[in-house]
Amino acid sequence: MLRWDSYRTVYGAELRAAAREYTDHGWPVVEAVPAGLLLATGTSLDVLEVPAAVGRLVCAQLRAAGMAVPVAATPTGRWWFPVTTGGALPAALADRADVVLRTAGAVVLAPPSETPDGWVHWRVAPALSGYRPSPVGPIVAAVVAATAEVHEHDRLPAAVAART
Repeated sequence: MLRWDSYRTVYGAELRAAAREYTDHGWPVVEAVPAGLLLATGTSLDVLEVPAAVGRLVCAQLRAAGMAVPVAATPTGRWWFPVTTGGALPAALADRADVVLRTAGAVVLAPPSETPDGWVHWRVAPALSGYRPSPVGPIVAAVVAATAEVHEHDRLPAAVAART
């Protein structure tokens, strides 16, 4: 009888398939690390990373505008959006340590990567947009609005915040 570690075998195949899919669509895979894939930013895409609470609000805004954009989530409460290169954070976001635009020279751990805390996974798969990174402008604008909304919600008294 053939003996094999089914989890590692299947996961390894899944990583190889994801790496192939990303490279087939022009997303630069730097390397496959033992438990995941690293995407390089700065050439065909950048990555805008935000807290999950902000990411949920951004997704709601984009859905309301009829935009379906790729969104990845990490097990540590971070969401990231692949965006077109060449953008910059506006002043409203520049001082926020929890909002990061990863540009040339950075890498991100991409789905289906495993971390000690869980899995990096797609909340919205990139196939829905044909693997085209989202235009950076609308995503940044949605993040500005979402961070303002989260900030305002945090300033409300607890009884009022619970009703919103």
